[in-house]
Amino acid sequence: MRLSRHWNKGMMRRSRALVTSPRLWRSRLVFWAGALATGIVSAAFAMLADGAQKLFSFMTGGGGWHGWLPLVITPLGMMICALLADRYFAGSQGSGIPQAIAARHLRDDGERSHLLSIRLVLGKIGLTVAGLASGASIGREGPTVQVGASLMLLSARVGGMAHARGLILAGSAAGIAAAFNTPLAGIVFAIEEMSRSYQARTTGVILSAVIIAGVASLAILGPYSYFGVAHQTATFPGDWPLVIACGVVGGALGAIFSRLVLNLTRRIRQLKHPGRVWRLVLIAGAAGLVVAITGIATGGMTFGTSYEQARAGIEGEALPVYFFLGKFLATLASTVSGIPGGLFAPSLAVGAGLGAVIGGLFGTGAGLAAVLGMAGYFAGVVQAPMTAFVIILEMTGNHDNVVPIMASAMLGYGTSRLISPEPLYHALSRLWAADVLRKVRAGHAAHGAETTPHQPG
Repeated sequence: MRLSRHWNKGMMRRSRALVTSPRLWRSRLVFWAGALATGIVSAAFAMLADGAQKLFSFMTGGGGWHGWLPLVITPLGMMICALLADRYFAGSQGSGIPQAIAARHLRDDGERSHLLSIRLVLGKIGLTVAGLASGASIGREGPTVQVGASLMLLSARVGGMAHARGLILAGSAAGIAAAFNTPLAGIVFAIEEMSRSYQARTTGVILSAVIIAGVASLAILGPYSYFGVAHQTATFPGDWPLVIACGVVGGALGAIFSRLVLNLTRRIRQLKHPGRVWRLVLIAGAAGLVVAITGIATGGMTFGTSYEQARAGIEGEALPVYFFLGKFLATLASTVSGIPGGLFAPSLAVGAGLGAVIGGLFGTGAGLAAVLGMAGYFAGVVQAPMTAFVIILEMTGNHDNVVPIMASAMLGYGTSRLISPEPLYHALSRLWAADVLRKVRAGHAAHGAETTPHQPG
């Protein structure tokens, strides 16, 4: 009994010491500052991205010869972005989610700094904005994950925190939450896509980061639902053939997109040579020409994120067949071009267009079909059905469609796995990790050669 009382008193003293520890509070304050910075930067990034798209619309709108300007602006802009990304911001190319995943699997800060750093934050934001100003079919949500992970990793270094992997998770979740105003989706994304497992000890860290970043973003942008509110509700059993069709067809098309991206990315990487950067620049130019021609052919519908078209589809407006086909092609070209930019918003737009077409075949409401198409296609691309379901539910604000959206996402995921067993982001993350390890080994070899004393012959 006496021993038990002594043990309890000892535990209480240790708890008080931990609570009042200056080192502990310093770590907490730095962590909170990192989460707050993620929210503020994400909100600023959103405003810059919106401004960039308006600038492109201003330059190419107005009719007449202005409508042909994308043939010059888009290839040239994408070539410049690809060149700057390769020369000055290596590691900023593409979505940013694969880089964050790869960084979690690297061993030390020196290796992680090749993929997550303040330099890459500046390059990622600047070049993504420049890509949108050029009309590229990219989004800012994936890049926000890399930005959030970089800021949280910096806070770990400043605060002397050892759990880098958990903080990368927290930064990624905060990035998604702040980018879309979808806090639940940020948490689910961190668990399902970033870590592929549930770890109880990181839950508090992720929740804290999401709350702080979300509050900062809301303070700047205000409360909003990303795609407005979807009013149509699926009925049983009448609308379930539509649910099944959107899930299966969307998942199959998403898997085809994923396989094309992986195959083309691997082929393009084989062409990469330190002294022949012009190859990558020419590829970016060719991709930019594809984006420009597709955009002109669709009346400008496929440039940028195509947010307005996706929102119109969700609100019940019919979308033409050529929209989802053109958006699919433009997003594929932009993704493999080597410029920084994400897949989330363009993929959701493709899914909305596909769903609207399927809904037309079934004779059902375009709004409901667009939401279900988004769920099936997006789950097929990223192979993360929980993230797809939660993010679309939060972005459309209609909780009456919980089960149909979930079913479409699961069908999309299952169909995609049959066609493309390798998840896109994780396959790309292995390429990024291999690049970093190759650079580190080359650096060690060069350093060893410099420090090895010359042996006389």
